[in-house]
Amino acid sequence: MERKTTAKQTENIGITALNCRLSRDDGTEGDSNSIANQKKLLAKYAKEHGFSNTKFYVDDGYTGTNFNRPDFQRMLADMDMGYISTVIVKDSSRLGRNYLEVGQYTDYYFPEHNIRFIAINDCIDSENGEDELAPFRNVMNEMMARDISRKVRSSHRLRGNAGEPLAPPPYGYMKSPENNKRWIIDAEAAEVVRRVYRLCIEGKGNETIARTLQEDKVLVPMAYWQSKGLPRGGKKTQANPYKWCKTTIAKMLAQQEYCGDIINFKSTSKSFRNKTRIENPKENWAIFKDVHEPIIDRDTWEQVQKLVAKTKRRKPKDDKLKQSIFTSFLYCGDCGHKLWFNFNQKNPSIRFFSCSNYKGMRGTCENTHYIREDALEQIVLMELRMLADFLESAEDDFAELLEQKTNKDMIRERTTAEGALSTARARSKKLLGLFGKLYEDNVEGKVTDEWFMQLSNKYEAEQEELKRQMFELQEKLDKIDQMQTAKDDFLRAIRKFMEMQTLTPILLRELIEKIEVFPVEGKGKDRTQRVIIHYRFVGRLDIPGVIQRPHFILDSRQGVAIEYLPNAI
Repeated sequence: MERKTTAKQTENIGITALNCRLSRDDGTEGDSNSIANQKKLLAKYAKEHGFSNTKFYVDDGYTGTNFNRPDFQRMLADMDMGYISTVIVKDSSRLGRNYLEVGQYTDYYFPEHNIRFIAINDCIDSENGEDELAPFRNVMNEMMARDISRKVRSSHRLRGNAGEPLAPPPYGYMKSPENNKRWIIDAEAAEVVRRVYRLCIEGKGNETIARTLQEDKVLVPMAYWQSKGLPRGGKKTQANPYKWCKTTIAKMLAQQEYCGDIINFKSTSKSFRNKTRIENPKENWAIFKDVHEPIIDRDTWEQVQKLVAKTKRRKPKDDKLKQSIFTSFLYCGDCGHKLWFNFNQKNPSIRFFSCSNYKGMRGTCENTHYIREDALEQIVLMELRMLADFLESAEDDFAELLEQKTNKDMIRERTTAEGALSTARARSKKLLGLFGKLYEDNVEGKVTDEWFMQLSNKYEAEQEELKRQMFELQEKLDKIDQMQTAKDDFLRAIRKFMEMQTLTPILLRELIEKIEVFPVEGKGKDRTQRVIIHYRFVGRLDIPGVIQRPHFILDSRQGVAIEYLPNAI
């Protein structure tokens, strides 16, 4: 996005970012690194040195080797938008402990974006020129992170081998108020766990159990923890807090901890830089039996494991479940959800798609929108052949059709997007001015601290929303710019199909954006189904009536035929 403010304007009205970070590992370095003390130090420094329009970016509980921290990413987005003129940290280790990435920001990113960087305790101020000791200091910070990681892993290993639970308690348990290293039963959740095991023993499958809990409006684990005010990691939002997933049920049925056991070292990470969790082989687990009160007795748990082992889904011998080339292209024409790929269990050669939001699968869509893969392939081939025939017989008309299509849509969308973007930019600039004036009035005592906080929070929330809108509008304008050259790309892809006369995943991605599938209509021989193909960049195309449009009829099963009408495509 083009930045229209000058360097002087940025210095006067830009945000001064006060960046704080603390991980659990930093606790070994004393209370001076606490978030509260960092904020106090940064605010005091900013006030004493005349930095206005300050804004905190705080990442509490994140290691310095991880730069994918929520508030750091938010600060990075603000810097990309040109809102930030200065970044202040307590010391360079608060910015990060990976010497390569810290150097990338301090040596390249900040100077390129005219951003002043200050590390108070390290006596670093980019306005005073380069700090020759900075690279060595960054290396030392990373070595410290490596050393801390080694100590934490060693402590982790000792505690884990001593039988102390390393993971948070699973659904059904909670930490004891007297001793947080001990799990006690959460009566309400434990009853749900017992019910799941009972239903499994009664012969119910995971999908049936999940549907039963949903129908009875039982909160899923994350929603339950949120309702009790219990802090747990994971996805915090879900459209339907009662919609249980069969994978959640499967995990619950495999959880040995419900027998009263503690199992440590189920997963591990590769290094102090890469925190991604990977599964640990079972032989490396540390299992401690009968540590806490069981929710499920051991005999019941072992009985469930035998049942689960017998009901695992088997893959067809001839590998008929090989992924379809149409996966990720198909959408429900009514509710807009994706269509899922599947196959007939008794006859794996019948491969089909159906709506993932169908009410029979605990969704809201009224129809399955079922369509066979072989039928879909014939429809797409038939449509592409018609496009190829049109291009071959009337190339100028085809090119004109594409140009009219793209130009008409682009002019309308570009005008709307540019107007909205101009309005958002003007309001954003005005907000920066208002924020700066508010800060000055607060310093001079014209505005109380309470009123300052209320207004600044309001301005900040509006600025965040404007930033989101401007980003989306700019992305839309960039996409429209791409559409101006899409005509030639589209023609090249059609010509490639004319040479190959077959469908490939690469060709589909070059030609098709998405395919909408509607439900079957009519009965008996009058059954029809509508399919709409949306092409990349140009959307839906209407082929002139001079091109012959054949019909396609599929005998979906004995005595039942469905006619796909190309003139409705």
